[in-house]
Amino acid sequence: MEKALPPIPAKRYFTIGEVGDLCGVKPHVLRYWEQEFTQLRPMKRRGNRRYYQHHEVLMIRRIRDLLYDQGFTISGARNKMQELLQTEREKKRNGEVMLDGVEVLEINDADMADFADSQPDELAVPSSDGLYQLRRELSEIRDLLSAPY
Repeated sequence: MEKALPPIPAKRYFTIGEVGDLCGVKPHVLRYWEQEFTQLRPMKRRGNRRYYQHHEVLMIRRIRDLLYDQGFTISGARNKMQELLQTEREKKRNGEVMLDGVEVLEINDADMADFADSQPDELAVPSSDGLYQLRRELSEIRDLLSAPY
């Protein structure tokens, strides 16, 4: 039975040992994967110590899934990662980048008016200017969260 991976803590940088524990692989495997997957480039500091960021931990988990769970070879996983990154770039270029599991609902003013009529005063829907501002702020947050630091 496969053991579930632990949640990734809210930290900016992770050591190679921490990443190994979070992803269920040994540090020497991570060093090898850096040679095989060009997308995986942790920051190196004093003494050649590696520091991984959150998006790199997610990438390592994806690589691990491709290799260990889906049975890809190294070259097959490398090609699959290239495809996934190309797809993500195209989506970003087309403005389709969304957070995983979050759907964007298009709501027009008529729908909002119907909704506002059914809500108590303390839950009143903001004006269309307020909705525009809220939508803009949420888009900025989404862009910040999807950016690779």
